[in-house]
Amino acid sequence: MIKFNRRKLMQVGVAAATAAALMGSTALAQDEPLKVGFMLIGTPNDNGWNFGHKVGADYMKEQLGDAVEITIVEEVPEGPDAERVLRDLASTGHDLIFATSFGYGDYVIKVAQQFPDVVFDHATGYQRSENVGTYNARFHEGRAVAGTIAGYMSETGKAGYIGSFPIPEVVMGINSFTLAAQKVNPDFTMTPVYISTWNDPAKEADAARAMLDQGIDVIAQHTDGPAALQVVEERGAVGGFGQGADMSEFAPQAQLTSIIDWWGPHYVETAQAVIDGTWESGDSWPGLKEGAVVMGPYGPTVPAEVAAAADAVREGQIDGSFNIFTGPIYDSNGELRVPEGETLTDEQLLTMDWYVQGVNPPS
Repeated sequence: MIKFNRRKLMQVGVAAATAAALMGSTALAQDEPLKVGFMLIGTPNDNGWNFGHKVGADYMKEQLGDAVEITIVEEVPEGPDAERVLRDLASTGHDLIFATSFGYGDYVIKVAQQFPDVVFDHATGYQRSENVGTYNARFHEGRAVAGTIAGYMSETGKAGYIGSFPIPEVVMGINSFTLAAQKVNPDFTMTPVYISTWNDPAKEADAARAMLDQGIDVIAQHTDGPAALQVVEERGAVGGFGQGADMSEFAPQAQLTSIIDWWGPHYVETAQAVIDGTWESGDSWPGLKEGAVVMGPYGPTVPAEVAAAADAVREGQIDGSFNIFTGPIYDSNGELRVPEGETLTDEQLLTMDWYVQGVNPPS
């Protein structure tokens, strides 16, 4: 396994120091800062996914100071333009590049082959190579906490889930939420809708209105902004859940809690490893236990006993005493997928393409 470091800078530094010694000078060579690039699919003012990555980048700068120099490129779609931006960053001296959206994967792999001395780290990705790593967070653990709250608080026993794309990360979140709600209300059902984008406030709001019109009174989401929560607030429904950041500013009554992504430590550790020459390709998938997933404050409408039940689910996942994907679990066709006492492996979660019983599969 290749260990990456700032080879070019180190070679320049050694050469300069040698020359200085030969000339009898006491001058020491100075390394340049590590140039770190971030590629975002949206803008940090989405107050969700992209905001979380910007907060993480800022934390890295605070911790590492002059050792790093940061470039953030916003609003890069999951298409050919992503390849151009990646190549631009790599060719302008960025030794570490974070690609922060699932659909960047193929372009990361392609450009990484052309720049073998650059380290690429792909958020929510699954493709790796000697200079490409992947990282994610166990968002589904937060969904189990949110689902517990929904199970107690929904008056209709019907929830809606606004998703981006039917990829395993989103599917496992839908399933986790539903299973947790069903532990409270066995008749609880979930209706997911995919809007084929990560951030489109108009589509998110329209989907939320349609769900509320159908008798759904709790809405969760795996999209980037607070538009759906704002609709829940306007309509006075039971509530919803923030995604990626605390969105209570936009729905102070409707947000029951939020799943907050905390990328800062990963960004610090990765940058420091590149600086030290110890970085190796791998996959990072921390969750509640490690602090990569953080639950936001409970909203004002959440009763104390419901908050206590949600805390128990959160704490159980931290200490390992609770796993939402322990059987028996049946799929939406009534087939036993996970026998009693067995627990899905990480590999099974990362390839999940089926819905649990109680989820109305999208047409």
